[in-house]
Amino acid sequence: MKKELAKAVLDAVSACPEFKEAAKNYLDSIGTDKENEAGKILVAEAEEDICSIDNTIEFMVTDLAKKIFGEELAKEKHEHAKEVKANGGKYCDCPGCTAAKAIIDNKKLF
Repeated sequence: MKKELAKAVLDAVSACPEFKEAAKNYLDSIGTDKENEAGKILVAEAEEDICSIDNTIEFMVTDLAKKIFGEELAKEKHEHAKEVKANGGKYCDCPGCTAAKAIIDNKKLF
């Protein structure tokens, strides 16, 4: 299961480069004496990178979000984030944050 969680980070388009690097380093360390430390680093990166739904809602109306996504897509993402919150979601549901949440929820494995 740990491999699948780390691979999900690598597959997530929205995961930042540092999170992807931590996932790659973890996968490369499996079966070595560096595995435990790499696992701790991966969990720490997940905890640092996960975005709350409130922060996502706030971000999607900024000029930076409009520059990154375009005005229409930023608006769609803003509306989607509000729906996620209305349905009880506490975190962004993009692939990067979903991977981070899965790692955090299973951090005892690392």
